[in-house]
Amino acid sequence: MSHVCVPGGAGYVGAVLVPKLLARGHRVTVLDNYQFGREVFDNIRGAAGLREVEGDVRDRDAVARALEGCDAVIHLACVSNDPSYELDPELSKSINFDCFPMFLAESKRAGVKRFIYASSSSVYGVSEVPDVREDHPLLALTDYSKYKALCEPLVLAEQSADFTAMVLRPATVCGASPRMRFDLSVNIMTNLAIVNKKITVFGGKQHRPNMHIEDVTDLYEQLLLEPAARIAGKIYNAGFQNRTIADIAQIAHDVVCQELPELGPIEIVTTSSDDNRSYRVNSDKIAAELGYRPRHTIEDAVRDICAWHRAGRFPRSLDDPRYFNVRTLKEAALA
Repeated sequence: MSHVCVPGGAGYVGAVLVPKLLARGHRVTVLDNYQFGREVFDNIRGAAGLREVEGDVRDRDAVARALEGCDAVIHLACVSNDPSYELDPELSKSINFDCFPMFLAESKRAGVKRFIYASSSSVYGVSEVPDVREDHPLLALTDYSKYKALCEPLVLAEQSADFTAMVLRPATVCGASPRMRFDLSVNIMTNLAIVNKKITVFGGKQHRPNMHIEDVTDLYEQLLLEPAARIAGKIYNAGFQNRTIADIAQIAHDVVCQELPELGPIEIVTTSSDDNRSYRVNSDKIAAELGYRPRHTIEDAVRDICAWHRAGRFPRSLDDPRYFNVRTLKEAALA
């Protein structure tokens, strides 16, 4: 088993990934500034194998401390999503891109043998191609996507016999997490259906690839365990269901009505949008080469969110800033 450094490990995906890695026998060091709260790890804090380094990915000393003794990195840290990035583009660039060569250099200096970079399927931007594969041109429409794309060749340039480097381009993740986000398409529509009994669809015809949080976190662990030769220098799409925004709204509507019938009728309202991102990713490569196939659907994600709502795990889910990246970052800037 490995000792994994997870920068950004207290985020939406990391909050599910870190406990999973610990449960499966890995040691984990989390590097995070805990901007969205420290309570995300309350249930596992002090667990054998967990080490937490509170710090910034731009701080070389914090990075060096976090990497000490680690043989693998799953790099999740970034200012995530376009509105959050655009609050302060220079600050965001410093976190998502400018410090990245330093992090790679420190990883190699620490003796890390495997580096898994979490890019994004948003690097494809807009495409009418029905199946966007890994060799499709990158047409990033935003700075967030642009700097995700620019980090990829930096990772792959470090590939060597003793440093296995690879890039994953996950689809938009959905489902319940201890560090919940209600600013992702499936999650926000489900939340609106439950709390407001009304889903607002912006546009509707745009295609989005989706992936359940349990599937993407299972995949990260698989990538830790794969023989180096199978993943070295590779780029993989990781998605499951390509659906239009309108389709996602209908799924959220139908599943919430089924799971929480006491809510009564739920309305879907469609309005215009200037968000033109639309693409459908093909994940045949990772299935063929690594045998990886997701097992959870959008419907499963909606059911999970309904269950966590029913259990009272998402209080004030429409107005608490901790569920929304941009709101939390705005509050931090004003503090």
